[in-house]
Amino acid sequence: MNHLHAVPSGGEDSPPEAIGDTLRRCGRGDEAAFATLYDQTSARIHGLVRRIVRDRAQSEEVTQEVFLEVWRQAARFDPAKGSALSWLMTIAHRRAVDRVRSAEAATARDTQHVLRDVTVEHDSTSETVEARLDAQRVRRALAGLTETQREAIDLAYFRGCTHTEVASMLDVPVGTAKSRIRDGLIRLRDTMGADR
Repeated sequence: MNHLHAVPSGGEDSPPEAIGDTLRRCGRGDEAAFATLYDQTSARIHGLVRRIVRDRAQSEEVTQEVFLEVWRQAARFDPAKGSALSWLMTIAHRRAVDRVRSAEAATARDTQHVLRDVTVEHDSTSETVEARLDAQRVRRALAGLTETQREAIDLAYFRGCTHTEVASMLDVPVGTAKSRIRDGLIRLRDTMGADR
C-alpha cells in the first residue's frame, strides 16, 4: 500500500458513521477507501500510539503497522460488536502495547544477563505471593462494578485512552464518560479498602 504517509494527517472531524462506511469499503479491497480511512483516522491512531510508545520514530513505525493490519483485517470488522473507530483504536492499542512489552522484554533480558550471577538478598517468594493476592483483589473489585463503569475504566486505565477517546469509543458525551470513570474508581477504592 503506497497510501501511507510518514506523518499522520488530520481527519479529526470525521463522523463515526463515515469511518464505518469507509472501513467497510476497505474490507472489499477498495484502495481509495483505504487512503480516505487513513486521512480520517491517522491523527487519532498516531496520538494513541504515541502516548503509549512515547518514542517518536517507534510510534510512526507502529502506526504504519496498525494501518497494514487494518488493510489486511478490514473485512473482519463487525459493526454489531462496536464502532469502526473503537475497532481501529483497539488494534492500535494492542500494537502499541506489544511494542512496549517487546522493548521491556529486551531490557529485562539485558538486565538478566548482567545480573545473572548476583545473589538475591530479599525474599522474592513473599513478594510474588503478595502481588498475586493484590491482583486477585483487583479482579474481585472490578467484578463488582457495573458494566458501563468497568468498560470506561478498562478504556481509560488499561488501554490508556483519554476521556475524549473513551467518550468517542462508548458513543457518550465526555461528561458521562468522566462520571462513569469517577464513579467506578470510587467504587473500586471502597471495595479494595474493605478487602484489606
